[in-house]
Amino acid sequence: MSQPLEAQIIALEAAGIALALVRRVPAPFKSIADQVIRSASSVPANLSEGHGRFGRDRIHHYRIAYGSAKEVDVHLRLLLGAGVLNKSGANTALDLFDSVRAMTWRLIHPKV
Repeated sequence: MSQPLEAQIIALEAAGIALALVRRVPAPFKSIADQVIRSASSVPANLSEGHGRFGRDRIHHYRIAYGSAKEVDVHLRLLLGAGVLNKSGANTALDLFDSVRAMTWRLIHPKV
């Protein structure tokens, strides 16, 4: 069995933080919190699935992971701006997802 990607390991950590942050978001922000849950969990899942695929199929999953990492960034920033998230925790998740995006970009574009 192959080792997980470093990006996947960091994505799991980032997703765990993001999921914990949105557990108790006030009712008016629940739909955004739901988007955080979906997009944050999509990142490590697609990195893992892509790691088990080959060729264009692999890149397809890496692209989805990259897009989901961008999406979760926006949703966390919206909730942070609304003042409903712990700032320190949100900033940690944002930094980790930024690292994941950089690593995933290199997986998608290895010759750049």
